[in-house]
Amino acid sequence: MDPMVELDTQPWDRPAPERAGRLSMYGVLPEEFTAMGAPGRGEHIFGMIQRPWEYREGFPRLSREIREWLAANFDTALPEVAECHASEDGSTKLMLRLGDGECIEAVHMPRVVRNPRVTLCVSSQVGCAMGCAFCATGTLGIRRNLTAGEIVGQVLTALRKLGPERPHAITLVFMGMGEPLHNLEQVHRAIRILNHTKGLNISTRRITVSTSGLVPGIERLAYLEPRPWLAVSLNATTDEARSALMPVNRAWNMARLRQALGAWPLGDREKLTIEYVLVGGENDTPEDADRLADWMGELRRGHNVNLIRMNEHEAASFKEPAEAQVDAFVARLKARGCFVTVRKSRGRDVQGACGQLVKNGKDSELRSANC
Repeated sequence: MDPMVELDTQPWDRPAPERAGRLSMYGVLPEEFTAMGAPGRGEHIFGMIQRPWEYREGFPRLSREIREWLAANFDTALPEVAECHASEDGSTKLMLRLGDGECIEAVHMPRVVRNPRVTLCVSSQVGCAMGCAFCATGTLGIRRNLTAGEIVGQVLTALRKLGPERPHAITLVFMGMGEPLHNLEQVHRAIRILNHTKGLNISTRRITVSTSGLVPGIERLAYLEPRPWLAVSLNATTDEARSALMPVNRAWNMARLRQALGAWPLGDREKLTIEYVLVGGENDTPEDADRLADWMGELRRGHNVNLIRMNEHEAASFKEPAEAQVDAFVARLKARGCFVTVRKSRGRDVQGACGQLVKNGKDSELRSANC
């Protein structure tokens, strides 16, 4: 089939709905505040807005004149914590209600290591257009894109609620609800804001965007600055199997995806991550491991295959693989020269792990929970 014929019928090839309404102040850059006539230095206003630990009574510590100007010109509300579910492993799933009543989910994952860090998994859309067979979010379909202000807002809300106060201890992964590259303009604007030296100043080495393989988005992102690190969700080793699990493969097959990754201009010490969800009985054979190594080719040198056990949920008939099957798959890849990690899924007991994020409906019955 001609890929262009397929593209005309796919939801990810069409712009996702956008939210109407006032511009969020959390999605504005310093120079834009200045250009809009702010009664104060744009850098100062931006810096206070982007540092949630500087807030007083839920709002940045700014003069009354500036606060009134912001209220007159922008949406000043952060996403509201509608539900908060603490996992036994220390992670927390937050359900956030947006200004129009739509809900998204983010996951806060502390790591108690020598230098304690927090990984924050954030969403880029309400729902998702990609329709991956193993993912709960895909059952929603696409409801709308998040604005840059809403993306930044979910980060600030999570940090206000759960910390940390040190920006250098934050790692961001765009692995929540939605396909980030289906909303690339707003996602990249949010990255510019989160990376800005007058704000949180999160290094792009600590920001990863994960895609299901939206090749035009990969090729655009490759030349944007600042540029995050890239993770690609592969999840099968033949076009037939991948198309069954991930409809995006019908438009951009494995060879085309590999071509896009081969053209990615790698920065100093930059690594690509190939994510592979192991689905019991579907893609976890020794032959799959061999085909994956072959597809990686020269990417086996220094880049990472990140294996993820299928996280079961009510919307999928698939099962996670047996532990012995995972071990055999890892051993086979390592024997072929691949650098392999196995992701320890966080928040599985509160449906906060990879592929489990879903919330049906708008303004559904939500409960405020204590974290």
